[in-house]
Amino acid sequence: MTDKKIMLTGFRPTGKLHLGHLHGNIVNMIKYQEQYENYFFLVDWHALSTEYQNPQNIKNNLIECVIDLVALGINPQITHLYRQSDIIEIPELTLYLSMITPLSWLERCPTYKEQIKELNSKDLSTLGFLSYPVLMAADILIVNADIVPVGEDQLPHLELTREIARRFNSLYGEYFKEPKELLSKATRVIGTDGRKMSKSYNNAIFLSDDYNTIKSKIRQMITDPERIHPTDPGHPEICNVFSFYKLYKDNNIKEIENRCKEGKIGCIKCKDEISEIIYESLKDFQLRRKEIVKNMDNIYKILENGKEHVRKIASKTIKEVREKIGID
Repeated sequence: MTDKKIMLTGFRPTGKLHLGHLHGNIVNMIKYQEQYENYFFLVDWHALSTEYQNPQNIKNNLIECVIDLVALGINPQITHLYRQSDIIEIPELTLYLSMITPLSWLERCPTYKEQIKELNSKDLSTLGFLSYPVLMAADILIVNADIVPVGEDQLPHLELTREIARRFNSLYGEYFKEPKELLSKATRVIGTDGRKMSKSYNNAIFLSDDYNTIKSKIRQMITDPERIHPTDPGHPEICNVFSFYKLYKDNNIKEIENRCKEGKIGCIKCKDEISEIIYESLKDFQLRRKEIVKNMDNIYKILENGKEHVRKIASKTIKEVREKIGID
């Protein structure tokens, strides 16, 4: 056993990973993976909450995500990589937690309301989608995580996890920790349309995109509507493209900001410049990924090892939860 605190995060395998994933919490997982006991899992049950009508791609997407994570620098020797649906104790804990979670807590969740609005082409009036935060709480509490790297949009879900943990502890005695958030520098990565970057919104820059694809996507972004000519003074504070400079050029961000304000660089040139910077940052990842796919057996072994490790912890948690509730 280790004395390190536990850090946990998960990804929905609904498609390729993008810059929002990378800067939202993968960067933090890589940065801190030696400091914490790490749990990194693919949430295929969560994916079903919105993709239940077309679930056939979830399994393949999951494997692709694992390849991406390893290529990015997640070390399976010190980070437990696993598939949510391999941990059968999670739905049992979800059931127990759902018994004590008021319906009003779920209905007030801002992410629930936002996705109902944004994904209006899908029928999300299901129990599975409404209870998404309870399943997320079970994901976290099954290993009693201390730290959860999250984006800004996931903060309400994490607070709900803490509320559920507090309610359980008040009813049955102290047991669950109240997990703390770990926010990244980029709490909300902007997509090409100005909304949060998401596969569902079709506004993502993927880690696998080549230079021309990245350039084409960035070229579509709205910059400063008040700028007519390249030499006009710009307003970087309202420019979506400038948000990427904050991610990639933080050390000399003031210089970049001033050249825009002083009209020393036009929007097109600025877009092409950041496109090249983004692509250059992804080249090593794309090369490593090509090497990893040559030995797919290793990927499946990583998932199997993660499953065996987490199942031991999860089964102990369920046994103790049953005893706490008094049904064992």
